[in-house]
Amino acid sequence: MPTDPRGLRGDAPLLDAWLRFHEQPPAPFTIPGHKQRTDLVGDVVAGDVPLYAGLDTMKLSTGVLARAEARAAQLWGADYCRFSTGGATHANQAVALALAGDGDEVVVSRTLHRSLLLGLVLAGLTPVWVRPEVDAATGLPLGVAPDTVRRALRAHPRARAVLVGDPSYVGTVGDVAGLAAAAHEHGVPLVVDAAWAAHFGFHPDLPPHALQLGADVMVTSAHKTLPAWSQAALILARTGRLDQARLEAGVEATATTSPAGAVLASTDAARALLERDGRELLGGAIIAVRAARDRLCDVPGLVVLDGAGVDPLKLTVLLPGTGADGNAIERDLLAARLPVESADRDVIVAVATMADTAASLDALVGALIDAIARHRGAPRPVAPATAYTVDPVVAMAPRQAFFAGREAVPLARAVGRTSAELIAPYPPGIPVLAPGEQVTAGTVAALHHARAAGVRIAYAADPTLATVTVTVTVTVG
Repeated sequence: MPTDPRGLRGDAPLLDAWLRFHEQPPAPFTIPGHKQRTDLVGDVVAGDVPLYAGLDTMKLSTGVLARAEARAAQLWGADYCRFSTGGATHANQAVALALAGDGDEVVVSRTLHRSLLLGLVLAGLTPVWVRPEVDAATGLPLGVAPDTVRRALRAHPRARAVLVGDPSYVGTVGDVAGLAAAAHEHGVPLVVDAAWAAHFGFHPDLPPHALQLGADVMVTSAHKTLPAWSQAALILARTGRLDQARLEAGVEATATTSPAGAVLASTDAARALLERDGRELLGGAIIAVRAARDRLCDVPGLVVLDGAGVDPLKLTVLLPGTGADGNAIERDLLAARLPVESADRDVIVAVATMADTAASLDALVGALIDAIARHRGAPRPVAPATAYTVDPVVAMAPRQAFFAGREAVPLARAVGRTSAELIAPYPPGIPVLAPGEQVTAGTVAALHHARAAGVRIAYAADPTLATVTVTVTVTVG
């Protein structure tokens, strides 16, 4: 029988409904097809309760989802909240549909996740690209400067919104308050993909969250830094600068009609835990990561990302000064059953959350130090990550390119052609090429660099990069 070990159900309507379902199990004549039997395919379906005819009636007559979303809105200081069972990917694309009309311009950080950039295709929006500042010492992004956004808005006065990702994948934190001021001076909303920052704002040693800093919309992933099921995310908004009805329509247009109740209940439970015990649990994790950073700083040649502009719970280290190859270190960590979020030749990223303890961080740090010692070599210079440095050359709107006639050509012969696809090394899922952009010698070199560094080309029609899909003729889209 499922339990509520921290006594959260009284403040979490969806969690309470999920527990009641198991305490008084029905004999359903509804989906899902496993009918709660685990003797057919095993425990892989245990806990899978639908929203419809599960957490609520088929007609949603008890309103448990709406009540849970209202509590989350109150906690984050929003006037609108929706839970997503499709992760920040669904949330980003729903927001894109709410911002403007087909063909309208929006100012977009080039380091946003591919999900938002494909949201531009869905919504027919035209991006005005801006780039974050890049730290010369580490080659990692620092955030988009507010003045960069101001210049873009002056050059494109009809732009309808500003979209950025903050914090970055590696944990660097930008000037969200400054970005909000820049957007609001132009009379447009600031949308922040804060997928990695569901914990921000809930401990004095953490940065404030984006809404506290003036953003109008914040998308965040409950499953990334809170104890929620995979695919759990939230859309949180203050709707003074955007149409709430249109945002709701965007959510409904892109959401599944069979939302997973366990994902929704875990979002609600994570919110309740964050509200009640977040400061205590986050405080312990922050202390543990601080100790881990201090130990790693003693490793000769290793650079540990640190300081006021870094998420205290993101542990990012740079290896060039050690001469070690991060791919070899990752293999050692996997053998020790200590997988990390990201590893390539030069950078390793580990995510810590309120679920971590001093013991879990000690184990990771000890294994990491040992692996660096085993693979140490001649120091090499820092090479900036190519996803943060390639300047896109826009040839046509993303939607137009996505629906254009297309053909696959050898990558080397694609220079000068227009990409019909999005190609993004993953992690972090930041595109080197997006639909509508010209393939240049720089993008080809960036893709080869990413592969040589051991980064997986996850999003491409041909992951081997032998060919790339380019436009032929444009059709009506």
